[in-house]
Amino acid sequence: MARLSRDVSDISGVRLLMQAVQDINIGGRLTAAQYQYTLTDTNLSELNQWGPIVMNALAKLPQLTDVTSDQQSSAPELALSINRDAASRLGITASTIDNTLYDAFGQRPIAQLFTSLSQYYVIEQVDPRFQLGPDALQRIYIASQTSGMVPLSEVVTLHKTTTPLAVNHQGQFPSATISFNLKGNAPLGPAEAAVNKTIADLHLPSTIETGFQGNAQAFQASLSSEPILILAALVAVYIILGMLYENLVHPLTIISTLPAAGLGALVTLYVFGFGLDVIGMIGIILLIGIVKKNGIMLVDFALDAEKTRGLSPEESIHEACRLRFRPILMTTMCALLGAVPLMLGTGVGSELRQPLGYSLAGGLVVS
Repeated sequence: MARLSRDVSDISGVRLLMQAVQDINIGGRLTAAQYQYTLTDTNLSELNQWGPIVMNALAKLPQLTDVTSDQQSSAPELALSINRDAASRLGITASTIDNTLYDAFGQRPIAQLFTSLSQYYVIEQVDPRFQLGPDALQRIYIASQTSGMVPLSEVVTLHKTTTPLAVNHQGQFPSATISFNLKGNAPLGPAEAAVNKTIADLHLPSTIETGFQGNAQAFQASLSSEPILILAALVAVYIILGMLYENLVHPLTIISTLPAAGLGALVTLYVFGFGLDVIGMIGIILLIGIVKKNGIMLVDFALDAEKTRGLSPEESIHEACRLRFRPILMTTMCALLGAVPLMLGTGVGSELRQPLGYSLAGGLVVS
């Protein structure tokens, strides 16, 4: 995508926006980029005013690229204001002006033809050659009751304005969705924080509701539940170990080996430029099981030596560390070397596997 963007950047009049195609669309909406930020407001004119301001502010963030909006609020519009006094003097009513314009630019059926198999409508309109452009209104004449055919410009005033081509909605309110991609390997978490800070600095009106949608919203939801997920895993481990050892302290001894592994995984992901995404979290969950096994091997051997051979706690754990070092090293190295292909592998989908390999390897080395 980065290479194609550079290749087409010199084409004038065209802006190409790309995103990676995913089999599962978490966001539930299709936009020009992968992540979305939506503004909703009950006041459409206020939304049209602030939408471009927010988009331009987000486009300046170094973490974002391909910033675009689904707002199409700048279509040219020609508004007609009827001069009631002039029309009244000429004997022209507002309905006459309205009907004449509909005859010219609408699709008024004036007859219906029937055949044995079907029916056809006869539609009245101006020759299409004379319909295009704002000058088309200069060619329209209105039937006056007193002065024959009167130019339309005698009874109306034209105003050039802008109008939305379409008004998008979220729920029941008008909305503007700003979509963006991440630049390079920028993680989504800091990018969301930068977006929130930028929006706060703009001091939007209180009537405008803002928030992430789609993939970005799903990321926020998953991020808020990750601490609960880890805590639930640790509680489950503690309950199971407590039942096995019939003790409240020994499970804590085993669980105390986990923080080192988690720290190693986080540091490794940070050093190699990976964010703490879902795949990294899976690696940390796997570390809980692998590292916990090492603690179980030590504690279980030490308890057996203390009960059967009468060794002191210090002597028991020392002997457990000495005799269990080899099997612990063997199993840990198997898991560690199994993570190396995930770390170093390239090709399609490698960006999905690499965080898992780095979190496993870094956690096991430190543990």
